[in-house]
Amino acid sequence: MKKIKCATNEGIDARVVEVEATLTKGLPSFSIVGMVSTAISEAKERVKSALLSNEFSFPPKRITLNLSPSELQKSGSHFDLSIALLILLNESADEFDEWFVFGELGLSGDVKENIQLYPLILSLANQGVIKKAIVPQESVEKLAKIPDVAFFGVSSLTQAVEILQHQESANPSCESSAIAYPFYELGEEKYYYIKEYDEDFRDVKGQEVAKRAALIAAAGFHNILLEGSPGCGKSMISSRLRYILPPMEMPEILDSAKLQVLEGKEPDFKPHRPFKSPHHSSTLASVFGGGSHKARIGEVGLANNGILFFDELPYFSKSVLESLREPMQENKIHISRVNAKVEYPAKFLFIGAMNPCPCGNLLDANKECRCNELEIQKYKNRLSEPFLDRIDISVVMQNVSADDKPSFSSKELHKKVVEANIFRQKRGQKNFNAKMADSELDVYCVMSAAANEILAMAIERFQLSFRSIKKVQKVSRTIADLVSSEVIEKEHLLEALSYRRR
Repeated sequence: MKKIKCATNEGIDARVVEVEATLTKGLPSFSIVGMVSTAISEAKERVKSALLSNEFSFPPKRITLNLSPSELQKSGSHFDLSIALLILLNESADEFDEWFVFGELGLSGDVKENIQLYPLILSLANQGVIKKAIVPQESVEKLAKIPDVAFFGVSSLTQAVEILQHQESANPSCESSAIAYPFYELGEEKYYYIKEYDEDFRDVKGQEVAKRAALIAAAGFHNILLEGSPGCGKSMISSRLRYILPPMEMPEILDSAKLQVLEGKEPDFKPHRPFKSPHHSSTLASVFGGGSHKARIGEVGLANNGILFFDELPYFSKSVLESLREPMQENKIHISRVNAKVEYPAKFLFIGAMNPCPCGNLLDANKECRCNELEIQKYKNRLSEPFLDRIDISVVMQNVSADDKPSFSSKELHKKVVEANIFRQKRGQKNFNAKMADSELDVYCVMSAAANEILAMAIERFQLSFRSIKKVQKVSRTIADLVSSEVIEKEHLLEALSYRRR
């Protein structure tokens, strides 16, 4: 009995599937077992036609294909090529256990690309289970971005047969291609960034406090809430913040490309972190993912390692806002359905933007607010205290003035973010400050005696919760990183406290 490896999706991750074949004497038949989808069942006709079209003989035997593990639901037409090769090479003395084979077969025996291939193979590479694979030739250029995997591109069934018959002499179609963007190196890791600022902070005039808060949020990946009158620059700052985020490691770039494929886009392999901005009318399923039969990824999962921006925050449904508390705290999201239970990583920087009242003029010195006290209270009560407790930085935006001038450019702010992250990484801290585990606080958030005194007074005066205390410490750590200070000083803590929601 011969085996070849393939894979199927389980959520956004891949599971290895062993394709086994036996050809025995008996009435000629062809069956595929192992909880297979319709696309795999239809492979019987595609495989039979491909073999006969290329002058191969179709064995007049009882052919049984098993896709193991049998309790796992499998789907996708990329199993075609592995099934055909097992039938053709069943009598061969060679073993194929270490080979992964992917590809859909045309009726004439040509090997076609499948949209599932990139996320499947990337997931297998991240798990460290794949070393060499036969793939469609047209997929090779895209797949070559994945490191440490030898890809053998084929355009026909005949070419795939030749590779497995001459395994020792077969050469990969390409080497892993490097990503051509600036990077800095620490230890054995490379951190890539891009000096393209399609939207620049130079365009934001005034709002120095908000820009400073955005810099801190970007450097430490802190959740931020911007409150202010309509047109004061909340959305401008939010859209520009994505361009000054910290550099990305190669696994993050590849993971971002995988999410682009799952979203139906062509991956660009740029070290730009994702930016997702769902509309306030979005449903719970579209934001968090779901589906009655197969759980699909939503906006929260697609924002992993990037930004999730909620404009007009109080107008999102209560169910969406309260469900957001889990990924904001745990950096992952669980979707439970009768047919599927899936966990997605969701490590994002959350940005919320809101007006101070329904009409938006409460903080405007030149316009009259048309809302009564009940309407204002009802508007603000849409955001619960547990939800607001997960916000690290809150900023009330200033009124727009004719004297406002531009200050820092995105390039200057990005340089500060990069320097702060290098400083963080050199002390051995892997996670962003905002995503730091509780056990890491005592190790990395070392405070001076004066800062400890101020924190004790703040806890007593403001009745801070345990979560709020930790968030103040983490924001202080980022502020200290921006000035390359090993110890959190009094002025760093005071600035962090100034961003606490009142």
